[in-house]
Amino acid sequence: MSSQVARVHVSGLRLVDFRNYATLSLELQPGPVVLTGDNGAGKTNLLEAISFLTPGRGLRRAPYEDVAREGGAGGFAVHARLDGTFGVSEIGTGTAGNAEGAEGGRRVRINGAPAKSADDLLEWLRVVWLTPAMDALFSGPGADRRRFLDRLVLAVDPGHGQRALAYERAMRGRNRLLSEDSRDPRWYAAIESQMAETGVAIAAARVELVRLLSAMIERLPDSGPFPKSDITLAGALEMEISHASAVDVEENFRRALAEGRDRDRAAGRTIDGPHRTDLVVRHRPKAMPAELSSTGEQKALLVGMVLSHARLCGDMSGRVPILLLDEIAAHLDMGRRAALFEILEEIGCQTFMTGTEASLFSSLAGKAQFLAVEHGRVGG
Repeated sequence: MSSQVARVHVSGLRLVDFRNYATLSLELQPGPVVLTGDNGAGKTNLLEAISFLTPGRGLRRAPYEDVAREGGAGGFAVHARLDGTFGVSEIGTGTAGNAEGAEGGRRVRINGAPAKSADDLLEWLRVVWLTPAMDALFSGPGADRRRFLDRLVLAVDPGHGQRALAYERAMRGRNRLLSEDSRDPRWYAAIESQMAETGVAIAAARVELVRLLSAMIERLPDSGPFPKSDITLAGALEMEISHASAVDVEENFRRALAEGRDRDRAAGRTIDGPHRTDLVVRHRPKAMPAELSSTGEQKALLVGMVLSHARLCGDMSGRVPILLLDEIAAHLDMGRRAALFEILEEIGCQTFMTGTEASLFSSLAGKAQFLAVEHGRVGG
């Protein structure tokens, strides 16, 4: 990986009233960090806390009131000290106990000063994760794959999150007009113009991510432990962007929204748009859709995609991302575990991995920081 890529890691982590942690203060090392303990001890809670150091609702997508510790003051706080090529910085986020689950209820501070939004965190670090819930990504609902895709885009294109929020707000406004049976073309025109502009920008960013990620996947060995995948997008806007200018696609989408008002009114919602796009993945060596592959093959495909994305993120943003790999070792055979650890070392990112047995990570002895987690307590 290029020497120009900044290697940033969380060197200190403090939690207050986060899940099962009343208070916690950890000193952390760069490279692999292995968290072991019984199920329910709080290992995933630590990964979730780190996932809040990036925009969104974390790896569980939980309402903020569910994140706050039961019996606590109602809010929570996550504070991190970052150490890397650019020096030392401090970032923190949390709620004051009165959040209602909206993004506006969450506060972010960077080096002691309030940030405008959680998107500002992307200037300091990028975080990507894999959880057991994502094992069904290829066979589950399209919304899960779309969310996964957009998080990959966000890690290399920080403006993607705001575009997505603007599109969602506009679409909710249009859906409200439809449900109220409004017939005022001026209201529709204004909203549909915004949807066309932001929707095409979202689609273009996704197309670019898939193009770049596909090129990175090509670097995987043909006979490696993590098979190559062919990834495409199933969405009208994304398909059109590949052979038409953004201006033309935007105008076509605006026209389609206007012409589809009666149909959408009958359906009670906006039917077409980037909110319906799907990520299509194929297992290249076996020439079959990912959803028809075995559970182990799907996991290997997903890991290969995330590792390729981590490399891409470093190349594109200049920052190696932090990886959160929940229960990763339990679902990989010995050969794939060894290959995973070797690739992570080559990428040079700080990686937090959880497992019930430390023996699953025995090959990392002397290379990783091992921490034992036990019901709100963490020890070396």
